[in-house]
Amino acid sequence: MIQVKNYIGGEFVTLSEDFDDISPLDFSVIAKVPRTRNVDDAVDAAKKAQPMWGALSIEQRCDWLDKIANELENQIEEIARLESMDTGKPHHVALNVDASRSVNNFRFFADFGRNMESQTFEMSDATNYVVRKPIGIVGLISPWNLPLYLLSWKIAPALLMGNSIVAKPSEITPLTAHFLANICSQVGLPAGVLNIVHGYGPEVGQAIVEHPEIKAISFTGGTSTGKIVAATAAPMFKKLSLELGGKNASIVLEDADLDVAVPGVLRASFLNSGQICLCGSRVLLHSSIYDEFMERYLQELKSFEIGPVISDEHRSKVVSYIDLAKQEGGNILAGGNIPDKVGAWIEPTVISGLSHTSRTATEEIFGPVVTVHPFDSDEEAIEMANSTQYGLAGSVWSKRKGREVAEKIDSGMVWVNTWLHRDLRVPFGGVKDSGVGREGGMWSLGFFSEAVNICVMED
Repeated sequence: MIQVKNYIGGEFVTLSEDFDDISPLDFSVIAKVPRTRNVDDAVDAAKKAQPMWGALSIEQRCDWLDKIANELENQIEEIARLESMDTGKPHHVALNVDASRSVNNFRFFADFGRNMESQTFEMSDATNYVVRKPIGIVGLISPWNLPLYLLSWKIAPALLMGNSIVAKPSEITPLTAHFLANICSQVGLPAGVLNIVHGYGPEVGQAIVEHPEIKAISFTGGTSTGKIVAATAAPMFKKLSLELGGKNASIVLEDADLDVAVPGVLRASFLNSGQICLCGSRVLLHSSIYDEFMERYLQELKSFEIGPVISDEHRSKVVSYIDLAKQEGGNILAGGNIPDKVGAWIEPTVISGLSHTSRTATEEIFGPVVTVHPFDSDEEAIEMANSTQYGLAGSVWSKRKGREVAEKIDSGMVWVNTWLHRDLRVPFGGVKDSGVGREGGMWSLGFFSEAVNICVMED
């Protein structure tokens, strides 16, 4: 049994009230988690630490990010073990996606900070110098599907730009955030620079969003919760970054290389049991290659390893959409059943025969369920891909027309002949109901700082 604790002002704090952390692998209780209801102590600690942290040079803060990255890398197997236990994902996914990319996030922003060029703009009689100053205290709220990966994606640039942090990981998956707190304590990160509080979203998450001393909110999670965050933060004139839901399309054109497209689309469909906001939960296939693609896709699906979904409650939601698909006239080509074993397991499910405007094909399920739709022209595929309220990501598979079609998709990110191939310098985020703002490279540094212009008139 792990006792998760809050990390406030460099100290580990146990509260009198807690709740159970339940593993989706077998529904066992694996940890006790503090139920935090306010963040006043964390904000006080962050406020005390920020002036010192903000006064360090960029190079000094980069050194701290490297210290954290080094120690995470030294204990990468433990990160993977905790993540697998907490989320149910296979060990190789936890290691190669969650743990490795968490290390990379700290390492990337350390390198990026060291190589960041100063911005100056010359006039005929003056020079403008752009200076980036810390915001102050920032609030970070991260989800359960990629717990440390997405939390580190926020923490690293926030620290780099001189802010102090009050962070809330998902209450469903607190273990690696607690582990990160231990790492930061071990490497000697100054007290109060990073504060991690645990608890339920409507309680401690709302307290972070509402607190007047917290000047910026970076939130990754569901669109419905994002609306609440925005409604609370916007009237307080906080900086706001929202990375929300998706209902992404994998578009396979008639000239696609199926040796590349089939495994690529399958991975986009079911990696992390479909619980990634970037997953391609709608597979759009040109009618000329539909039969061959599906034969190979369904065959390769038989050996594709997934874990359970995050909880029994979430599994019930996923099953309700499979039932809905049947009501809407869908055909279950694979899966659709609950295996006879303990845990939040559900078979990867492939559904055909649905309209691309059906609820099953337009609402975010966030599980191992994909719908398959034939099309006869590029224009039809583009119309189908753009027919949802979401616009986060997508992929196009084609030997000749991939980029041309990709540019017509209404989403913040589109991959061509690949998926989840990440360059951390590029903008990450969505349009429509998939969010507000961008993360990655200079977009992250821009969000976590205030750009000040100093105009110096020549003598």
